[in-house]
Amino acid sequence: MLIPHWLRDPRRHSAVFVLALPMVFSNVTTPLLGLVDTWVIGHLGQAWFLGGVSVGATLINLLFWLLGFLRMSTTGLTAQAYGAGSAEGQLDTLARALGLAIGLGMALLLLVLPLLPALIALSGGSPEVQGYAAEYVSVRIWSAPAALCNLVIMGWLLGMQDARSPMLLLILSNLVNMVLDTWFVLGLGWQVKGVAAASLLADYSALGVGLWLVSRRLRHLSVWQGAWQRWWQWSALRRLLGLNRDIFIRSLCLQLCFAFMTLQGARLGDVAVAANAVLLNFLMLISYGLDGFAYAVEAMVGRAIGRRDRQGLREAIVLNLGWALLIALGFTLSFALGGQLLITHITDIPAVIAEASRQLPWLVAMPLLAVWCFLLDGVFIGATRAREMRNSMLVAVFAGFFPVWWLCQSWGVSALWAAMAALMAGRGLTLGWLCWQLERDGRLLGQGREPA
Repeated sequence: MLIPHWLRDPRRHSAVFVLALPMVFSNVTTPLLGLVDTWVIGHLGQAWFLGGVSVGATLINLLFWLLGFLRMSTTGLTAQAYGAGSAEGQLDTLARALGLAIGLGMALLLLVLPLLPALIALSGGSPEVQGYAAEYVSVRIWSAPAALCNLVIMGWLLGMQDARSPMLLLILSNLVNMVLDTWFVLGLGWQVKGVAAASLLADYSALGVGLWLVSRRLRHLSVWQGAWQRWWQWSALRRLLGLNRDIFIRSLCLQLCFAFMTLQGARLGDVAVAANAVLLNFLMLISYGLDGFAYAVEAMVGRAIGRRDRQGLREAIVLNLGWALLIALGFTLSFALGGQLLITHITDIPAVIAEASRQLPWLVAMPLLAVWCFLLDGVFIGATRAREMRNSMLVAVFAGFFPVWWLCQSWGVSALWAAMAALMAGRGLTLGWLCWQLERDGRLLGQGREPA
């Protein structure tokens, strides 16, 4: 069978990398920020400073991650408006999403600050760790409106087929954070509050630059007349809220599985939880490599759907999936050949090295199991079909992850990784089947008839 001409066209492959590579590159700066945080706090001489920052940052990151639907829904809706050539749709999506982000940011301020003692107490750390964690959160939570608006701005720019601007925003934010970290903690002696203040100012700095980047594009849109009335149309607001609700449920289920791995690992002992922590770093590396292509397929699928371009839709899926599979294969080979060496570089504790090495085969297989759900998540985000994403996740979690763990409990740590493999494979299988059904019927493109 001859290879289709479009698959041999370098311009189509370069279009994928124009969107994917900036996001992969910007992802690399995130772990660097964590290293700088650890370095500056690690020089304060007491372990509870580092523990307080870790607990506080974990709480804040969890809250912001669960609200990541703001970026995803904005990308899909904007990409479809871009593909349809609808300037009104591009502007209206941005305005509604920013309004929702500001509202949710204010809600976090109103809810988290009064509940802060109870939330910190759940961490179960020492009094010193809890005290410094509360210090961190009490400062950092004030960045919520800016951080959530930044999610919207990044999603909107990506939906406009611009991956360089989100990359600049992420790199700028992380660089500002690193510089202020060093100044506030080591220079001014602000300790934990200095780390939180650095992140706070970095978020607002990124927001200022992000609004400037957005304003440059908005100057060319002459659709301001009647905009206020359009923004409050209930049908459009209901669609946005429903989309965000379903993505939130999907994200909450995913976070539940990762939390279960950590908590259940802790029950199995210190060696088990430490080995899991080492291997989860590998899983993070996989996400850094594959996320760029997931972002690219979101933008390209949304644009194709806006244009009602079925061929473009198929090309976007096949091209991104092909490159993502190559990246996944590269990860698998790297873990198979060098995983043992990576483990010994992360930890020098013999018992942890031995346990992590026993679980290494799961990580060797994980890239090829996970690549499908990473990419297909992007397809469904671009198609703004969050209901299917939600249902796929619910099936994978409650018919895959937890049953497999329960049946394999006698395996110890291996039961947790078998459950994670079942989760990734289950998501990929269900999303793949749904994608094939919807594309075959024309419903992925919005042309077929939806079931009653």
